[in-house]
Amino acid sequence: MRYATLDTPVGCVTVASSAKGLSFLGFGNSVPADAIIDRAANSAYLEQISEYFQGTRTSFDFPLDVKGTTFQLAVWNALTHIPYGETRAYGEIAKSIGKPGAARAVGMANHDNPIAVVIPCHRVVGQNGALTGYAGGLELKQKLLSIEKRTLFT
Repeated sequence: MRYATLDTPVGCVTVASSAKGLSFLGFGNSVPADAIIDRAANSAYLEQISEYFQGTRTSFDFPLDVKGTTFQLAVWNALTHIPYGETRAYGEIAKSIGKPGAARAVGMANHDNPIAVVIPCHRVVGQNGALTGYAGGLELKQKLLSIEKRTLFT
């Protein structure tokens, strides 16, 4: 695993990748165990993530190397289909993966998402549209949603 950091409008972001693709994006200087610093190995990821924070990129086109349970992978895949600048309720995600009673489990899968922003768990909100739960805190979730809303209207 190779990692690098990037300064963004929401603070430091750490990315880590394997030979197969991006496997981690976290906020702050949280480095996955056994990772070694390698900016060159992560340059394509850093470039696209930087463009996202600048408001010039609305989707990512690099490979991912994400590991999780079958349920988590289904949730994370569903999250990648939420359009930029839009939100979906936890219950909507649960229904979309064929588990209509699993809204809370969707919330837990969101919490365990290892590739924040790229797998856009920040786009998932409560049934009434309220911001609820985010591993990085609600203030960060609001900032990420604001970046996307601002980009849509410029």
